[in-house]
Amino acid sequence: MDARIKLIDIAAFLDRLDRHDQADDYRVHALREAISLLGGDGPGRAAEILDALSDQSEAPIEAATIQGAFGAPNPDSK
Repeated sequence: MDARIKLIDIAAFLDRLDRHDQADDYRVHALREAISLLGGDGPGRAAEILDALSDQSEAPIEAATIQGAFGAPNPDSK
């Protein structure tokens, strides 16, 4: 099952973060919160997870300093 492989891959990723003391990163906190949404009932889990990992701010930033995404909204940038 493809889903089984993905779940094991996420577990291995979290294990690596724990071994290297990176579990305090805001992106890891956001990922763990998003994982908790998997236990919900009914349709809409994918949208909820996407929303949880997306920056909801509407104001434009003054200047871009990188190209790319961080994978979760940074609470320190607000």
